[in-house]
Amino acid sequence: MPKISRALLQLPPATAAAIEKLGADLAVARLRRKESLKTWAQRMGVSVPTLQRLEAGDPAVGVGIVATALWLIKRDSELANLAAPGHDQGALEMDVREAVELGRTRAQASAEARIRANWTKG
Repeated sequence: MPKISRALLQLPPATAAAIEKLGADLAVARLRRKESLKTWAQRMGVSVPTLQRLEAGDPAVGVGIVATALWLIKRDSELANLAAPGHDQGALEMDVREAVELGRTRAQASAEARIRANWTKG
């Protein structure tokens, strides 16, 4: 039995479910095209067992194989947006928090400078 990476063992349940759905959706796409496992695997440049693992939602199947399957169904253009910075909600939220904190810091410094200026005038 092959060794399973720690990352795959720690896969969040929702992510594992999404990978399984992707595999099932790719199987449906192949079947709708009336392609056999053997023919589809040949077109992808993989073995039938690898294609079966992909369609079963095995998270250990390489991203290049997933990308090739998406290319076969003309959906590979979606890959360019999966981790695009403009769609990284976590980073965008961090940017906003940092900007808010910077604004607070500058506002406080400005207020303190005004107080000091008024203190020295008086």
